[in-house]
Amino acid sequence: MGFFDFLTEEIAIDLGTANTLIIHEGKVVIDQPSIVAIDRLTGKIIATGKKANLMQGKTHENIKTVRPLKDGVIADFEASELMIKEFIRNIPTIKKRFFTPSLRMVVCIPSGITEVEKRAVRDSCEHMNAKEIYLIHEPMAAAIGIGVDISQPKGNMIIDIGGGTTEIAVIALGGIVCDKSVKIAGDVFTNDIAYYMRTQHNLYIGERSAEKIKIQIGSATEDLENPPEDMLVQGRDLLSGKPKQVQVSYREIAKALDKSILRIEDAIMETLSQTPPELAADIYNTGIYLAGGGSMLRGLDQRLSRKTDLPVYVAEDPLRAVVRGTGMALKNLEKYDNVLMR
Repeated sequence: MGFFDFLTEEIAIDLGTANTLIIHEGKVVIDQPSIVAIDRLTGKIIATGKKANLMQGKTHENIKTVRPLKDGVIADFEASELMIKEFIRNIPTIKKRFFTPSLRMVVCIPSGITEVEKRAVRDSCEHMNAKEIYLIHEPMAAAIGIGVDISQPKGNMIIDIGGGTTEIAVIALGGIVCDKSVKIAGDVFTNDIAYYMRTQHNLYIGERSAEKIKIQIGSATEDLENPPEDMLVQGRDLLSGKPKQVQVSYREIAKALDKSILRIEDAIMETLSQTPPELAADIYNTGIYLAGGGSMLRGLDQRLSRKTDLPVYVAEDPLRAVVRGTGMALKNLEKYDNVLMR
């Protein structure tokens, strides 16, 4: 501990395609959608997070809404930097300061990330006045957040279904033994729903409406024990051009999402087939853990359980499992030294 440590703030960031979460002093201080609204003329930020999300699909030509992260990595460097800066500025304790403190950061990244993409995350953090930057893989952070003891010589399988990627990993002895990262997750589900509404109901809906359908009546199987009620969806009729409303049931959404979920199932089976036999025996006993927003899809755990013949558990508060793990790694830097990348 140096003399100037009181000038350094420690933050843990889960930089997600759909949501950005920040932990500071052991508490989640920022939980906002990863989206910014920018003035096209001046290039200045008008709104970030929830406010910008409300503007999505409703802007005029002088305002554009940007989602700076795609498939779990930074796609728009400038917009992502502006967004993270704005979020960090809004952390209550940092807001009260007269000057920008230097930061010690732990940021989680997808396991299938390339060196160039890692570089982009590092550069973004350096521009934020970060003096120490640690990176941690998402499945690893999710495992820590769920409460799995990752240092044991015991295999655990974690599936983190986020907004841009689904991360599947088998973890033992503080390392990832085999993993697979597929670019099928929440965003693809949303697009599937919008496509289904266009093709089956001739109804053109926006991203926000599709997201709402996914949350309210989204399902992975057609046989749910307590199904949600049908939902009324408004949009534009593709034939007449008039606004119209149709009624949609969860069974239709299950049909719409079927192909994408099949691809996730295939990726899980592939990872299981690459798992060393001793670890496979452990997974048979411990089962599979699900984290991330996508794991909240109704019936997904039962469907994966049927496919793999293994017990499947959804983490409590799956949306925050990854950021919780990142926060724990930040608190115990020495303990998790071998899983953090400098």
